[in-house]
Amino acid sequence: MTFPAAVLAAILFVGMAAFQLSLALGAPLGAHVLGGRQAGALPNRLRAFSAIAAAILVGGALVILARAGAIGWPVGAARLLVPASWAIAAFLVLNTLGNLASKSRLERTLFAATTATLAVLSAYVALS
Repeated sequence: MTFPAAVLAAILFVGMAAFQLSLALGAPLGAHVLGGRQAGALPNRLRAFSAIAAAILVGGALVILARAGAIGWPVGAARLLVPASWAIAAFLVLNTLGNLASKSRLERTLFAATTATLAVLSAYVALS
């Protein structure tokens, strides 16, 4: 049962990564992130952080897929999958709390629901 959970998590991770990448490329969606403090496109410094966030989200997808056995992982690094999966789940819980505290309606609703779902799926896979 962890395989479907990991695949669903990967789809959500990649969706969030695509959104972050769009911010990094200058999409005028700043009012929907970071508490809604930036209207329009993000400034260059925050666009750089969005690019980093996109890479981290893709990395999260890969870790969760590897933990579930859906993709291969370097043998020497396999022992890191369990703690990395738990770290991802914990980070997503904190991210959900941040989203819930936001002034942005999109962050409080869609993003909070997505990160909460990702936290549950990641913890489920980490338990396997």
